[in-house]
Amino acid sequence: MNKDSDLQSEMIEEIKAKRELMINSANSLGYTSPQTIKYSQELDELINHYHKVIGQNSKSTEEVKIAFKHMVMV
Repeated sequence: MNKDSDLQSEMIEEIKAKRELMINSANSLGYTSPQTIKYSQELDELINHYHKVIGQNSKSTEEVKIAFKHMVMV
């Protein structure tokens, strides 16, 4: 694996972890709780940063597509 792949994998794992925190918070505290909203905003920032790193013209990995698909279902 090269540095770019390592960075992307690390960022994906960070996105997954933050997403999990957001989902757990939403399930226990509600979708509009301050903590859930904070996690959601942090997740947005991580995703935006990821897109900047890989470039808008780069094809997203299958793993990220699945993560986004799951987010929509929540």
